[in-house]
Amino acid sequence: MSKSLRFVKILFVLLLTGIAATQLPANTEEKKDSTGEETGFKFTPVIEIKCTSVKNQARTGTCWSFATTSFVEAELIRMGKDSLDLSEMFNARHTYPLKAHNYVRLHGNATFGEGSLGQDVLRVIREHGFVPESVYSGQVIGEPRHNHSELFTGLQGYLDNIIKTRKLTPVWPQAVESILDAYLGPLPGEFVYNGKKYTAKSFAESTGFNPEDYVEITSFVHHPFFERVVLEVPDNWARNISFNVPLDDMMAVIDNALEKGYSVAWDGDTSERSFLHKKGVALLPLKEWDDRTKEEQNTIGNTPEAEQDVDQALRQLYFDNYTSGDDHLMHITGIANDQNGTKYYITKNSYGSKGNDYKGFLHMSESYVRAKTMSVLVHKEAVPGKIAKKLNLK
Repeated sequence: MSKSLRFVKILFVLLLTGIAATQLPANTEEKKDSTGEETGFKFTPVIEIKCTSVKNQARTGTCWSFATTSFVEAELIRMGKDSLDLSEMFNARHTYPLKAHNYVRLHGNATFGEGSLGQDVLRVIREHGFVPESVYSGQVIGEPRHNHSELFTGLQGYLDNIIKTRKLTPVWPQAVESILDAYLGPLPGEFVYNGKKYTAKSFAESTGFNPEDYVEITSFVHHPFFERVVLEVPDNWARNISFNVPLDDMMAVIDNALEKGYSVAWDGDTSERSFLHKKGVALLPLKEWDDRTKEEQNTIGNTPEAEQDVDQALRQLYFDNYTSGDDHLMHITGIANDQNGTKYYITKNSYGSKGNDYKGFLHMSESYVRAKTMSVLVHKEAVPGKIAKKLNLK
């Protein structure tokens, strides 16, 4: 064989190998345990909704803004608009003063934390609009990542101390604004984007996004079904309204939304030891944590296993006994099946793109979502017709 022909043959083999390697998803890599048996998850995407890149909330409690902003960005993509990187801190900057007023009016007998809910982002959009990240990053103190530790400590301390005074002056809200300006920067007025002049309000209106098109869905038996309810979770300081439906209907809303090309903003509990962002999975194993050996505890999330059968009663029990709470918001962008055919919800987190093997995404099992969802935010057109009719959305 001539040298030139041998070179062509080697090059052809290398090209084929390279193509095969680039086509093999990272999460299908074969792993074997000590006995030689194949282990690990192998996820096959069934539905994937286009969304923007994974962001990092870093040292802040603003997952609510990151998740819902990502949801809004995905909605704009679905609507045929340009992909936008919107400012999460614009929402936080507008929401902190509202929480401060609520906290002071109730003499400190209310939640004042970094958390909020998805509807609080919609409120900001309704009243003020939104802006690109390049217009308002909320990073003015020279740190490479968001860090609200000192900001929140300062606000909490200030509010707690003025509440103790015998008589409030009318200027305390100005002090709150000054603290926020110092750590996040003053809110933008007019700005230029792609050669056009906007305000936050006019920029949002130019995209066609309508915050009135979205509804919050929940499912708990201590409220009547198919009624508007106030979900009793600490971060619902604004007493946002949700529609309460049976568990199977809530899951039908999530599935129908994804099947029709709508993504879902998810509020739920991530306190379970089987919520494993680093491994990229969240499970609800049938075998309890305390019933496992130390080795079994360490290997949760390494491979599929039997999970709990979650009905309405178990879901309610978890909520009533504080096993489930609203400690995190994320963005559901699709559905995948593992090698056993078990359904998982592809979920975009806000812990950065380097935190796991799935570039910042994870897979929540159907059992986990049934048990641990506090509420979901969806476009009202994504609600199945029969359910929408019962909620008077049609």
